[in-house]
Amino acid sequence: MIQLIIGEKGKGKTKVLLEKANTEIKTANGNSVYLDKSAQHMYELNNKIRLIDVTGYPIGNCDEFLGFVCGIVSQDHDLEQMYLDSFLKIACLEGQDVAPALEKLDKISKEFDVNFAISISLTREQIPESMKESIIAEL
Repeated sequence: MIQLIIGEKGKGKTKVLLEKANTEIKTANGNSVYLDKSAQHMYELNNKIRLIDVTGYPIGNCDEFLGFVCGIVSQDHDLEQMYLDSFLKIACLEGQDVAPALEKLDKISKEFDVNFAISISLTREQIPESMKESIIAEL
């Protein structure tokens, strides 16, 4: 399952995503991973959630990012939830169509039973029609 937290840049999407992660880890049966563009939120996350600063890895395009995500999924069979903050930035999608990437993440989610919560700096109008039912918060 994919859940989207959408809104323009600076509207508080990260705060909502952090609260969601910290709330869900209390009842989680598996592992959780939080991908971000820095380690800035390390102390705001529950210590049971693994924070990965994506900028420390040589990811240059969306396909490489999706490969990175698949690598994380493949190495942890207990992975239950992934939180993707600043999605456009970490997935190298700024100024590009997000539909193919979201469709691939949805496929990965269904295939490997991993839920994705994604904060993305887009408005409802910019979200692909097929993903609008995945919006859980609009700021």
